[in-house]
Amino acid sequence: MASPETAALQLILTRPQQQAGDWLQRLQAQGVPARSFPLLAISPAPPEQAQAAWAALPRARLAFFVSPNAVEGFFAQAPAGFEWPAACLAACVGPGSARALQAAGVAASLIIQPPADAPSLDSEHLWPQLSGMDWQGQAVLMLRGEGGRDWLAERLRERGAAPIEFFSVYRRGCPQLDAAQQEELADLLAQPQRMLWLFSSGEAVGHLHRLAPAGVDWSRQRCLATHTRIAERARAEGWGHVVLTRPDAAAVAQAFGAVQADAYNHFHCE
Repeated sequence: MASPETAALQLILTRPQQQAGDWLQRLQAQGVPARSFPLLAISPAPPEQAQAAWAALPRARLAFFVSPNAVEGFFAQAPAGFEWPAACLAACVGPGSARALQAAGVAASLIIQPPADAPSLDSEHLWPQLSGMDWQGQAVLMLRGEGGRDWLAERLRERGAAPIEFFSVYRRGCPQLDAAQQEELADLLAQPQRMLWLFSSGEAVGHLHRLAPAGVDWSRQRCLATHTRIAERARAEGWGHVVLTRPDAAAVAQAFGAVQADAYNHFHCE
């Protein structure tokens, strides 16, 4: 029988509140005991950016959405009776964004994302799906939060895409914790043997360190990271146990089980 410490392992989901419910359902369906503690606050951007993007959409060959939040922020400003242009592709890096695009009315045949078996879900693994197309003189819309990586835009620009326009359709920020949330966070960090954090953003790692009480021994904390850059950020911040996983519920469940088994075996070898 497992010890109380290992049997009670719990996954801490740090995704924005807007995505937490769907993720918790899928994790629970995989048998993973999970709870939400959002470490990235999402808020609306001024509507002018999304409205300008809608005005540019009819002439675009590609609209790239960095996340489900970009989909939500963009479609929140959709004009009445809109129809997605049949000649415009909608690209994204994950199934959550693809589902959001379909729910918003974009035909599945126009949605491009990395293959289901791609080692990682990012721009680098999306690019092979786009690189074989003729981009010379093709207009591209990049729909994102404030700031972000320009890697995909650079590849498209190298292939002659123009113009490439960037639109900030939502805002990201550090959550503001009330007294109860501060107490909850301190309690979670005080139980590193029971908690396994799931990071889908390097910003979330930084926000956790900013919000954490003084004196946390980060070398005792454990996390799953859904991208190599996030894993590198956690290691640089001093996390003692960092496991890389794909950002889907089945892969996270497998990684969770491996960490739980490793903790159990470590306990019984001592």
